[in-house]
Order: sequence, then structure tokens, then C-alpha cells
Amino acid sequence: MEDTLRDILNQVIGVLLSLRQTIRIWDVVDILIIAFLIYRMLSIMQKTSASSVIKGLLLILGVAWIANILNMNILTYLLRQILQLGTLVVVILFQPEIRKLFERMGTTKLDSLFRKRRRYESVEVTIQNVIDSCTAMSKTKTGALIVFERKVGLNDYAATGVSIDAHASCELIQSVFYDNSPMHDGALIIREDRILAAACMLPLSTNYGISKELGMRHRAGVGISERSDAVVVLVSEQTGNISVAIDGMLKRELDNDTLKKLLINEVLIPNDSKEEKRRSKAKRKE
Repeated sequence: MEDTLRDILNQVIGVLLSLRQTIRIWDVVDILIIAFLIYRMLSIMQKTSASSVIKGLLLILGVAWIANILNMNILTYLLRQILQLGTLVVVILFQPEIRKLFERMGTTKLDSLFRKRRRYESVEVTIQNVIDSCTAMSKTKTGALIVFERKVGLNDYAATGVSIDAHASCELIQSVFYDNSPMHDGALIIREDRILAAACMLPLSTNYGISKELGMRHRAGVGISERSDAVVVLVSEQTGNISVAIDGMLKRELDNDTLKKLLINEVLIPNDSKEEKRRSKAKRKE
């Protein structure tokens, strides 16, 4: 047994030494640059419908690999002809994303170390503005549907509405849902501390467990929370009650303190931080 382990160890050391002799420092730099470019491209595509195209391309590659293993000659030939044009197809399909990649690479700022702190502060102000706006609209029974974007991008839904790209102030939020406003029927989408778009169309929930006394606005709020990780704040125009939809679950009749704690915990605190807290609590229990 010891001789076998020693032989395996010697073989591993031999492979590492051979790699050390063949791999240069520039090979490592080359791999890191390619990895960085792929990461940036995927991070940009995450907020667009291009992610679906990538899944389709990966599916074609997987089918081609399986067809080659099973010696399915006709299917292999057809897929091979498609993949030969793969580079040109990728450039054509992802031309906007490639352009954004180079634009963002050229606009890197030196203050990135302080950006996260400023982002938290501005998002906290936005949360308070949403709470104040919903409180005011609740008193006048003005219906509202406000969506906080998190990790899952909502660009496809924002494209169905009116692009705003403005600071999420109380006055602007309330003016969007004012009864005579042409945008009051749709959803308002917030990305970090800015309003991305208003009058957006959202998918309706197919959950039959939702109370029948709730209208289309609440079904749309629950629907977008089912299809993404968004946090949705709703104000009922019948009762003035404030509700929040998260992961397909609707929490109704919330007061200001509960609403603030919920939004800070779900929107302001990153998901990875909450996951670390859960893991630390689990370790303590063990």
C-alpha cells in the first residue's frame, strides 16, 4: 500500500515538474486575461436576454458531443457545419454586449474602493424614499407596484415600459403612480438607487392560492417574484394596505417598521453576506 501511494506521489510530482518546465509565466497571464474577458462578458449578458442564447449554444455543443460519441453521422455532420460558423454567429448575436464590454473596460475609475460604501448609503436612502412614498400613497389609496432588482437582471421587463434612469426621489415615485399619470398602471423598476423604468408589464402569477380579493397588480407583483429574485412592494388601491412579494410569497398589511426591516434585509444586505451568516449560525449549533 505504501509503495503504491509513493508511486502515485512520484507520478504527480513528475507531472508538476514537467508542467513547470513547459508552462511559461506568459501562458498563465494569457489564461488569466481570457478568463477575465469571459467573466466580464458573462456579467454583462446576465442582465439581458443574451443569457438564453448562450444556453442554446451550449445545448448545441452538448448535442454535438453526444452525437459524436454515439456515431450519429448525419446529425454530427449537420451540427459540425453549424459550429464552423460559430465565431461569426457569436460576433453578430453579441455585438451590443461586446461593445459594452470594451466601453466598461475603458471607464474604470480609481475610486472603486469607496464605491461599495457609497452604493449602500444611496440604496438605503432609496429604500426610505420608497417607504415614505408608499406611506403617502397608502393614505390616499393610490395603487403602486415597485420592483427592486437584485442579482437577476430585469432589462427585458424594463424594455416594455418607459425608460427613466433617474434618482428615486419621493416626488418622482408618487408622480408616476398619480391617478392622472399615463404610467400609473404599470410597474416601476428600481436598480440600486435609480429608477430604471416605469409603466412596465410584468408576468402574472399562476398561483391559484392567491386570494381572489387581490387584483392584477398583486398577481403581477407575485409573478415577477416567482420568475426572479426581485423584491416587490405593492400598495392596494382598494384598501391602501402595503404588501411585499418575495420568492412567490406575499406578505400583506405591513407597517412602516416591518417594511423597512424587510427591505433593508432583502435589498440592502447582499445575499452572500446573509448566506455567510446562516452558515456561521449552523456551525455554532453544531
